[in-house]
Amino acid sequence: MAKLLVFGHQNPDTDAIASSYGWAYLEREAWGRDAEAVALGEPNEETAFALDYFGIPAPRVVESAVAEGVSQVILTDHNEFQQSISDIREVEVAAVIDHHRVANFETANPLYMRLEPVGSASSIVYRASKEAGITLPKEVAGMLLSGLISDTLLLKSPTTHKSDPQVAAELAEIAGVNLEEYGLALLKAGTNLASKSAEELIDIDAKTFELNGNHVRVAQVNTVDIAEVLERQEEIETAIKSAITAEGYSDFVLMITDIVNSNSEILALGTNMDKVESAFAFTLENNHAFLAGAVSRKKQVVPQLTESFGG
Repeated sequence: MAKLLVFGHQNPDTDAIASSYGWAYLEREAWGRDAEAVALGEPNEETAFALDYFGIPAPRVVESAVAEGVSQVILTDHNEFQQSISDIREVEVAAVIDHHRVANFETANPLYMRLEPVGSASSIVYRASKEAGITLPKEVAGMLLSGLISDTLLLKSPTTHKSDPQVAAELAEIAGVNLEEYGLALLKAGTNLASKSAEELIDIDAKTFELNGNHVRVAQVNTVDIAEVLERQEEIETAIKSAITAEGYSDFVLMITDIVNSNSEILALGTNMDKVESAFAFTLENNHAFLAGAVSRKKQVVPQLTESFGG
């Protein structure tokens, strides 16, 4: 039986790692397929906390599917090819497990797709495991719980689906953790930004979106003190300008999210700042502006930018 690689998006966040880990487990246990969860980048500090807590080795980082000798891959937590493995067009996408918009996606053959507007890809994996009659071990449940907590900011994000609290409660019980206590510890583990260079900070959780011919990079960092991050604005802007030049982005939007008060500051640079301002009905001052109540890139930033950019 041919081997399958299962992976989330580039610059993987906790949900990308967790959902791929969980889906690979399902592929092996429910359907007897040879599936390995790998990653398209090193785990961030939040994800590392979850992996260490549940005693799971970090997944192998791969750069090429073809170099791994596989012809089929499974995508979790993404479907846009520019967010995927470098040679995604040279292999067959066998399945997609995702909770994002569908864009720039086309395959030569039919495939299994499970796309649901829920809080995390990990939520989808858990429900699929119940449907398949698979009892998850503690560590798999713990990782799926971590992915859900991360993507919904402990069920406080507007992306939280009405089914997610029950999923979280069930996963917490299987994993043997207190949902609130573990969730806060996980989120706080991802807010240690002082030790990161500006280049690392803007790449912790970043995705590229093609918006009406423009390559727009949208990054997000979580913090408990927005002002502390803005103290580094000069070096952050230098890193952003370098990334724009090196990667050919038209615009770079950095979302600095306060996980305690559920607000964000938007720091943006590029050639379409009028469209960025129009998207959020604010005026950038010194390249940044406050966005009250915004914590979700998927629901409160990307759709608004997409509309403002005209596609």
